[in-house]
Formats: sequence, structure tokens, C-alpha cells
Amino acid sequence: MRPPYPVAIPPLLPQFLNKRRSKLTYALTKAEELGIDRPALVWVVNLSYRGERGGAAEPGDLDSAYATIRERWLPMAAVARGAGLVEERGGRWRVTAKGKAVAKDLHDAARAHYETLAPIAEKDLAELAQLLDAAFVAASRAKEPARRMHTPFAFAYRADGVRPGSFAQLDAAVYGLWQVRDDCHMAAWTDAAMSGPELEILTRAWRAEAADEAALAELLPHQTADDVHASLDRLRHDGLVEGAAIRTTEKGRRVRQRIEDETDRLFFSPWPDPVGAKGDWIARMLSEVNAALT
Repeated sequence: MRPPYPVAIPPLLPQFLNKRRSKLTYALTKAEELGIDRPALVWVVNLSYRGERGGAAEPGDLDSAYATIRERWLPMAAVARGAGLVEERGGRWRVTAKGKAVAKDLHDAARAHYETLAPIAEKDLAELAQLLDAAFVAASRAKEPARRMHTPFAFAYRADGVRPGSFAQLDAAVYGLWQVRDDCHMAAWTDAAMSGPELEILTRAWRAEAADEAALAELLPHQTADDVHASLDRLRHDGLVEGAAIRTTEKGRRVRQRIEDETDRLFFSPWPDPVGAKGDWIARMLSEVNAALT
């Protein structure tokens, strides 16, 4: 696929993922049955997508790529281990047989829930699912980015297959594309010689989301105030953020835009041309799906 890219699509992917199970009560019921809270259950399910390799305490895996406060997930891991759902061996966390069964039950419940959903016309839903699935397959097999931390999760997510044209296929495609997008974004900011925490602060400044340093720190509970201050000092020293205001300089805007452009290139360029040709239609249909899922 060649530019211009359908850049309206990426923001719609997390919207879909946050809404598609909003009316599914299984997680709450299962958490109560197990005697754990919902965040711990969700952590187990997400860990199950790591497969036999499991997860480790490193940025982009169990730790957020944007965090400076490490191992914020440990309380959830402790709860899950106490329920016999996960175990830690050799510095890596894996789901137990019990944990795998719980994750599969939730996955199956979600698939059954999807069969009840009809957010747009059946014909349009089928086409949307198949187009985005084709985009995922192509993007996941591309040579770039060479390092893939999140894309493998998508293959575990769909390991049991999906019916073509179904809401489940749309779900698997969107989930997969978001994992690919993560890998593309990490590659783009790494090539720009930035860290995840620095990139997030530059992004917040780029979007003018905070009036001052204190307000910025409040937006980033996964970073300490000292780390936010240190990153801002580095960004100011490099001429990317100006003065006391949390705003990007012209140089900062160019750097951040180049990272976004490189992310888009890595993400979209592998998409088949027939999918790219329907980019505007895909964005419109996915917007309608998201609106219907509220």
C-alpha cells in the first residue's frame, strides 16, 4: 500500500477493543467465583497470550513500555498466583493448567457474546472483518519491524481460528492490528534514539495536554515526578520542548511527526492495495461499529 495512508483507522482500534466486551458479564462472574478481582483475572488472560514462553518484567512485556515505575503488575500476579492461575519460574511468569482453562472459558464466552452482536449490516460486517483480517495477515508477515514483541500475542489470541466474516474475525483482526501497531511504534521511537517514557512526554507536549509540569506528572501515574522532571530536562536540552511551558518546539514537532510518519509507514505499507483502496470505507464502518457498541 502506498501513501496517503488511512490514518483515521488507528485511533479506532483501541476504541473498538475497549467497547467490544462492555456488556459481557462473564469476567466479573468468574472473578467472583475464583475469589479474585477483575484486574487479576484480566492479567491472567493477557498473560495466556504469551504462550509457553510466558512473560517477563521488561518494558513492553509485563512492564509498560512507557513506565518508569516498574512491576506495577505484581499485586495482580500475586493474587493470580494465590488462586493457582499462574506461576513464576526462572524470572518468567506463565499460566498454569488452571489458568489456561480460565482464559479459554473467558475467550469462549466472548466468542459466544460476539454472536449476539449486530452493530452494522451483516454484509458490511463481513466485508469489514475480512478486509482488516487481510491487513493483519500482511502486516504481521512483513519484514519490518524486525523486532516483534507484541505481534506474536495476536497469533495466540486467534489460535483456535475464526469464522470468516464474523464479529469474532473482526475482533481478532483489530486485536492483531493493534499489536502490530505497538511493534511499529516501538521501532519508530527506538530508531529516533528515544525511550518509551521520553516519547510519551514528548507526545503529551506535542498534543498540548498539560499546562505545566505538575499537571503533566498527574497524567503519568506510571512515572515518578522525578523521572518526568528528568525527561523534560533532557527534552529541553535537546531543543524539543521549550521553557516552563509543556509545549514542543518546532524541532520537537518535526521529531514527533517523523516518529508518527515512520509508525504509519511500517504499519500501513504491507497492507494489500485492495484493502488500502477501501481505507475511507473501513474507517467509516469501524466508526459505526464503535458507536453501536456503546
